Amino acid sequence: MISVIIPTRNAEGHIHRLLDSLKKQSVPSETIVIDSSSSDNTVSIAESLGAKTKIIVRGLFGHGKTRNLGVNLASGDIIIFLTQDALPADEHFLKNLIKPLDNPEIAAAYGRQIPKADAKPTEKFSRFFNYPDTPLIKDSSAFSRLGIKTFFFSNVCSAIRRKEFEELRGFSENLIMNEDMLFACRLIKSGYKIAYVPEASVIHSHNYSLRQQFRRYFDIGVFLRKNLETLNYVDPNNVGVRFLREEIRYLMKNGYYRWCPYLAGESISKFIGYKLGRHYDLLPLSIRRRISMHSNYWNE
Repeated sequence: MISVIIPTRNAEGHIHRLLDSLKKQSVPSETIVIDSSSSDNTVSIAESLGAKTKIIVRGLFGHGKTRNLGVNLASGDIIIFLTQDALPADEHFLKNLIKPLDNPEIAAAYGRQIPKADAKPTEKFSRFFNYPDTPLIKDSSAFSRLGIKTFFFSNVCSAIRRKEFEELRGFSENLIMNEDMLFACRLIKSGYKIAYVPEASVIHSHNYSLRQQFRRYFDIGVFLRKNLETLNYVDPNNVGVRFLREEIRYLMKNGYYRWCPYLAGESISKFIGYKLGRHYDLLPLSIRRRISMHSNYWNE
């Protein structure tokens, strides 16, 4: 049994296509929608397409907490996590995503994210950098080679065997974001392996503004500040430098010259947001709420 868990909020523009795509998959599944009190027709559309639904108070959403609730409502031996704006690229998405879990040493897998047609060049590069076309199995032996990317794992589209999910007591709930990355770290430290499966693809990308990038990277900085001891094997700064170097090369190679000034602004926004996040404790609580992408986190 496969259970697909989708947290939603005002997903009217996405949910019909997503659930219809899941119905057409080559392997069957149940779908559970955990909705954060949407003000549109998300819930009614989901129910009309056969999904189980659970409505929660919007302010109580948490990346780990909400997904843990979904697992408690699920029947499956394999749990699939999707976001509301991730659309499976074909009818074999689920089959390909769960295939590595036939190996008892592999407890989790995540799929490839293909940028939308309207994605900015910088966003396209981000997807190509993080989601190449080469499959990968990651365990503790990858630390020296991959650094913090050893723990890279995305609940935009992921599969986790329920046995190991419950063994590790699910996602941590007191996180601002990156519940998927921290869970991957705990899995690998427990001796399990994680598979990256490019054959399991979803169409997913965001054209964030510079302000949104600033806020997102502030939250990333907060997460790393609070959890770097858990991620004690690696230095996250090395990956950032390599990312920027290869992004510049990508823009130049593909003739996106006019995007270079934008890249400079985006990089500055990310850097300042990240540095502020790493030193969030020096900021008044009111400022943290204002500049965070997940302002509800600071109400706890």
